[in-house]
Amino acid sequence: MLSPDQITQIMERLKKANPSPKSELEYVNPYTLLVAVVLSAQATDKSVNLATRSLFKVADTPQKMLKLGYDGLIPYIKSIGLYKSKGAHIIKLSQQLIQDFDSTVPDDRDKLMTLAGVGRKTANVVLNVIFHKPTMPVDTHLLRICPKIGLAQGTTPEQVEQSLLERIPAKYLQDAHHWLLLHGRYVCTARNPKCNECIIKDICERLSGQARQ
Repeated sequence: MLSPDQITQIMERLKKANPSPKSELEYVNPYTLLVAVVLSAQATDKSVNLATRSLFKVADTPQKMLKLGYDGLIPYIKSIGLYKSKGAHIIKLSQQLIQDFDSTVPDDRDKLMTLAGVGRKTANVVLNVIFHKPTMPVDTHLLRICPKIGLAQGTTPEQVEQSLLERIPAKYLQDAHHWLLLHGRYVCTARNPKCNECIIKDICERLSGQARQ
């Protein structure tokens, strides 16, 4: 595992390269971000954005989504994997938001996780992006790269999340998951990682381990 000083160095380098990281999902309000994150499960942000650009022009509130209905929603999201179950979740969570939360996306993880299709990662994304809370959403990228780099221990999303929360200094937590997600998406890729382009290659535990072999 990396030392606290090494972790700070990594965060500082990622911060310098991208001082104000943003979600690559497109949204217009808290509700549309929630919908976009639900749609993004096992799908690329690019594919979700292509679908939601048109969808959010006609349905950017729970009420408008219910008026559109399941049958009206499906044509917009048919290009996204698991669109049938995701469509059902979106209609259900829209009903729940109106009935249980006065049409407002709650700023509490437990309340968010009562919504259809919303797991811990989705709730953490909404809390971080919309409510600026220092959460650590662990997706496939973070689950893959953080133990490999030496930033975290664990084999499950919750184990890696807890390890990162314990090890990354608080001042970086607002942006850390964006930096790490983008690093995994574009540099430390699953196939053919771009180690020569990596700004933390001299610190990376994986590369250090290879050098020792």
